[in-house]
Amino acid sequence: MTALADVVAASQAVGATSSRLAKAAALADLLRAAEEPDVPVVVAWLSGELPQRQIGVGWAALRTLPDAASESTLRVAPVDATFTEIGATSGAGSQARRAELLHGVFSAATDAEQQFLRRLLGGELRQGALLGVMSEAIASAFDVPSADVRRAAMLGGALPAVAAAARSGGVAALGEFALRVGNPVGPMLAQTATSVGDALERLGGEALFETKLDGARIQIHRDGSDVALFTRTLEDVTARLPEVVEAVLALPLNSMVADGEAIALRADGRPERFQVTASRFGRRTKVESARTEIPLQAFIFDLLHLDGVDLLDHTAAQRLAALDGVIPEGMRVHRLRTSEPDAAQRFLDDTLSAGHEGVMAKSLESPYEAGRRGAGWLKVKPVHTLDLVVLAIEWGSGRRTGKLSNIHLGAADGHGGFVMLGKTFKGMTDEMLDWQTKRFTELADGPTDGYVVKVRPEQVVEIAFDGVQGSTRYPGGMALRFARVLRYRDDKTPAEADTISTVRQFYER
Repeated sequence: MTALADVVAASQAVGATSSRLAKAAALADLLRAAEEPDVPVVVAWLSGELPQRQIGVGWAALRTLPDAASESTLRVAPVDATFTEIGATSGAGSQARRAELLHGVFSAATDAEQQFLRRLLGGELRQGALLGVMSEAIASAFDVPSADVRRAAMLGGALPAVAAAARSGGVAALGEFALRVGNPVGPMLAQTATSVGDALERLGGEALFETKLDGARIQIHRDGSDVALFTRTLEDVTARLPEVVEAVLALPLNSMVADGEAIALRADGRPERFQVTASRFGRRTKVESARTEIPLQAFIFDLLHLDGVDLLDHTAAQRLAALDGVIPEGMRVHRLRTSEPDAAQRFLDDTLSAGHEGVMAKSLESPYEAGRRGAGWLKVKPVHTLDLVVLAIEWGSGRRTGKLSNIHLGAADGHGGFVMLGKTFKGMTDEMLDWQTKRFTELADGPTDGYVVKVRPEQVVEIAFDGVQGSTRYPGGMALRFARVLRYRDDKTPAEADTISTVRQFYER
């Protein structure tokens, strides 16, 4: 059986380097040496997750640890089995039994193993072993193409299962992961363009421009009379959106997987503020009364599967032709195919005049890159925005005394870390200050009594800015000009944050 000490050593090696290649190499060495049944558990752990998801162990249970063992004896499989038993323990005396099981694991762990398990169970194992790095490690360890690993993960939904398949069956086993109606896949994401002209240039001179709705992203699955709706984070929200379910059931088709947006519209057809859509979208109770007060309308802009045919690898032009054959005009977003910058600008201006937030520019030849921020999709907004990650926050002064205020902003560096781009407290309402004081106290990665509070890089924030300027103050050599907070994005993960290369494109242009 695989030794826990070997997993901890690999974790330490990953955390000690910023090199993507070195991270992947350390993980690959571990995966090659691991016993086959242990591979999915090791992948989950080093991705910062438990195979069981939740086992009912919080920070209170981890606050006081027993004395560490002097010698390493723990193995992966028994520890994982104990975690499963802890999660399954319930009823009278369950609290004492869970504590007993947890104590047994930690008393047999060395100091390094205790710290690893504590961070794993506490949700703090954030060390860059994310999808990209782990995919490369799996590919290297089991001699399969990394593209096949990524595709299987996006269609299968879980890297541990993909790793197990790669270990046991290689490329052929990875090919068994396919798009299945009812099983959500990672949505394709967009990069940012500075203008419609920039978008046309980057997409080869011709593009499809679509209205960018400021609603809630939904992935729609239909199999006969069964409909399932998922968020961009793959949460099942079918029960919250009965009007969308009804609209999907009315479509002239049998099976479908589609990408779209749910949005609240005013009587005149203009969009409600995003907060209105978000409040309705997040409503879990009294849904029928909520749909009467704030009905949501679904707009479909891409088709991944139709009546038994997978369309992921078809071009955008082919997918849209299929979409137009089954989706009525009232459920499609407005779009324009053009190579003329003036026509694209008029389309953007008209879109903004209608109350929408901007346009999407898409390559007509691109496939649907599930789960990736593909170069074939570019978002164009009149105000430049980036989705960044909060790295630290400062205590306020004056009327903000006692509130966590000035946030430190970071862009993804492409290697599992983040590069600081500046600070801002602009755009924050009193309500936002109250919320973020509570939120970042919970995310604190160390003491909170100093002026600057370091936090775990888990909260995504949408930042508007006027430009990017050179700076010697920050490690990326750049800083945002007039950065201001638009909103916190609980619907996005740090892995979906904009990258430093995207920021550099703004700077260079």
